[in-house]
Order: sequence, then structure tokens, then C-alpha cells
Amino acid sequence: MPDEQSPVAHPEWEPLPAERLPRPTYFPAGLAMGITFLFWGLITSSVVILVGLALFIASLAGWIREIRYERKRH
Repeated sequence: MPDEQSPVAHPEWEPLPAERLPRPTYFPAGLAMGITFLFWGLITSSVVILVGLALFIASLAGWIREIRYERKRH
């Protein structure tokens, strides 16, 4: 059985800078669903277009607000 030690880093590699990841959010999924409803509404009815448009606008506004809040916090 081979010696199980931690791998040795390449001498030219640099460690990654410590970056804080953004919080997980549902806004991208809501945006994608809004776009899907918009295109689906082109085929079916104007009610689906309105629902898709509302979902798209709400998700986009929420996502932008969250990004701005994250940047202000740092």
C-alpha cells in the first residue's frame, strides 16, 4: 500500500487568496423561471407572460439588491 501522505505542492504554486463566498440565494433560479415563463407565455397566453415578467423583475431586483448589500458590507 502506498504511503498516504498529504500531496506536496508544486514549488511554483501560490496559495489562493482568502475570499469570502457570497451567500447562497434563490434569485438566479427565480430569474431563470421568469425567463422560462416569458417564453412559454409567447406560445400560450398573456397571463403566463405577465407572471413571467413579474417573476423576472422581482428576482432581478432582489438579486441586485443582495449584491449591493454584500458589497456595502465589505
